[in-house]
Amino acid sequence: MLGFIIRRLASGVVLLAAITVLGFTLLYLGGGDIARKILGESADQATVAAKAHELGLDQPLYSQFGSWVGHALSGNFGASWFSGQLVADAITSRLAVTLSLVTGAIVLIAIVSVVLGVLAATRRGWIDRLAQFLAVVGHAIPGFLFAVGLVLVFALTLHWFDPTGYVAFTDSPVDWGKSVTLPVIALALGGIANVTQQVRGSVIDALRNDYVRTLRSRGIPARRVVLKHVLRNAAGPALAVLGVHFVGLLGGAVIVEQVFAIPGLGQVAVQATTQGDIPLVMGLLVATGIIVIVFNLLIDLAQGWLNPKVRLS
Repeated sequence: MLGFIIRRLASGVVLLAAITVLGFTLLYLGGGDIARKILGESADQATVAAKAHELGLDQPLYSQFGSWVGHALSGNFGASWFSGQLVADAITSRLAVTLSLVTGAIVLIAIVSVVLGVLAATRRGWIDRLAQFLAVVGHAIPGFLFAVGLVLVFALTLHWFDPTGYVAFTDSPVDWGKSVTLPVIALALGGIANVTQQVRGSVIDALRNDYVRTLRSRGIPARRVVLKHVLRNAAGPALAVLGVHFVGLLGGAVIVEQVFAIPGLGQVAVQATTQGDIPLVMGLLVATGIIVIVFNLLIDLAQGWLNPKVRLS
């Protein structure tokens, strides 16, 4: 197991390194005249050149990247070129907000998908048709449009929730729950559609196996067969799809946070990318990459716990 974890972490580090190299290159090539953006159009050329030299923008790309890597490995990601705030502070102050949305969406996807997928596979009938309908709706409606619809219905019409804003959990757990409910639902819709179909298909395939017929012939209740044996064998593909959706949820959180005016990483990412704030964007890339690596490692460990064949492989 330790060797498995080390291999997964090593592959994750290689992927993270590739992402940072690509991200830094694209930012360098597409950033434009960042020094002038910082100083404004009224600044004279000499002042702009001095600012570019101060930030190291007049150095070759490999030199800039090497300097950034050297500082990053020591835990120093620098400060934002535009706000002056430390990159680590800018990320950590908003990370909990985005992670609360993404974690809530993952939990909602897992619960609804497993329940609906298992019922659709075992009961068929109207439940199966409902699952198929949700799959069509989840793929047809963009997440931001669904988010706007939730605001119109549940916030502006029914007044069950506030249309925008975020309340920290430490300030009021109840108000925090109300502030993240609609964003979490908006984030989870597409994932519920895909993972439900995966669970449904995997359960149907598992029910056709010989061991299921053997267990049933021994008089074991159907519910126990499904929950203890079928679902455990069918969970692997569903977990893999869930891991893929986690990356999409991090991207979708950017849009959802804009719709609900939530002060998460989405606002920082949009502003930093637009401005060409390389230290802040690179810090966001590293933070996001580490989160994805850790989550996928947890998914792999869960698959190994559920299916011994995965551990052996």
